[in-house]
Amino acid sequence: MSVGARVRLDGLKLAFGAMPAAEVDLEVSPGEIVVLLGPSGCGKSTILRALAGLLRPAAGRADVDGRPVGASGTGCAMVFQEDALLPWRTASRNVEYALKLRGVPRGERRKEAGDLLAQVGLEGFAGHLPGQLSGGMRQRVQLARTLATRPRVMLMDEPFGALDAQTRSEMQQLLVSVWRQYRTTILFVTHDVDEALLLADRVVLLTPRPARIARTVEIPNPRRPGAQFEPEFARRRYEILASMGEVPQAEPAASSAANGPADTRALTGPSQGPSGTE
Repeated sequence: MSVGARVRLDGLKLAFGAMPAAEVDLEVSPGEIVVLLGPSGCGKSTILRALAGLLRPAAGRADVDGRPVGASGTGCAMVFQEDALLPWRTASRNVEYALKLRGVPRGERRKEAGDLLAQVGLEGFAGHLPGQLSGGMRQRVQLARTLATRPRVMLMDEPFGALDAQTRSEMQQLLVSVWRQYRTTILFVTHDVDEALLLADRVVLLTPRPARIARTVEIPNPRRPGAQFEPEFARRRYEILASMGEVPQAEPAASSAANGPADTRALTGPSQGPSGTE
């Protein structure tokens, strides 16, 4: 599989009729994992759909290695929250279908599909229909099918959002494992701060619709095992939540040395000073 591609959004403006959806400038380096984080309905998924060539920009450009999205050979593959597997095809044949579209000869498809399913931990389930698999297993099949297209850019639209906590954690670890092998460029949409911090090289915080970049958070030493248990993880989590307005901003600490013992009224109610505030 080829190394990941460079993605560039240059003055990209997206709209639904007269309603603006997103206005974004962003560059993603080859092999980088960038997570788009923002409130529900802000336009995160719309940006991915534009990169997949499913939505025409109202203005600006979206390029993959300098070529407009939608052009043949750009190598973008979309992964949705719903697995969208063909229910009448087995896990193997779902993956084989992607190989067929890529032009892999019939005699090679089954073996390559089996290898891909084994990479995502589904060895022994090749003959199962999607209805016989759990949600997490179906997402593994979807990932194998996506890898079968040999994408240079993976566009992932809350792919683990419908999974339970344990399965979601397993899929996050699997994605990182697969990424380390292929180094595909990944743009990942989520509204889960912990997921963003666990996966990203950079977290891009978006404003409410129309989506604009509010700020970018660089993650040093990303995807380090056990990082979520470190104080730095909690600090960054609070910082991002505060930026999104989901927790109150920290107030300056009062100087106990200058003001004497702490006022115990703070434990029972607000102070009634001249200004009416504490």
